[in-house]
Amino acid sequence: MSAKPKFVAGAIFAAALTAVAPAWATSGPGCFQVVNVPDWDVLNIRALTSASAPIVARIPPEGHGIIAQEGRCLPLSRPMPERWCQIAYYDGDRTSYGFVKRRFLSPSECP
Repeated sequence: MSAKPKFVAGAIFAAALTAVAPAWATSGPGCFQVVNVPDWDVLNIRALTSASAPIVARIPPEGHGIIAQEGRCLPLSRPMPERWCQIAYYDGDRTSYGFVKRRFLSPSECP
């Protein structure tokens, strides 16, 4: 009789978690463009899901960078425009990570 390794169940569980975890795109769907921001203003990327959280970067309304979704827009209990979305903003020189209100984003194809 051979003994079964104890790690098999854990490996199967970890594989199952990996299989259901969302994968956010960097090409195709999963990106955004800035909307509902006046031409003279900017969209602030916040460090946390709060309008009083520190600003980590700013996106001009006609920004030419890539805004990619990095996680779900939360909390799920709120209407979509009131949720905070975790994003990555690639402006060509650097990448900024943070949160923006969904009402300022419109779905767009990633390049």
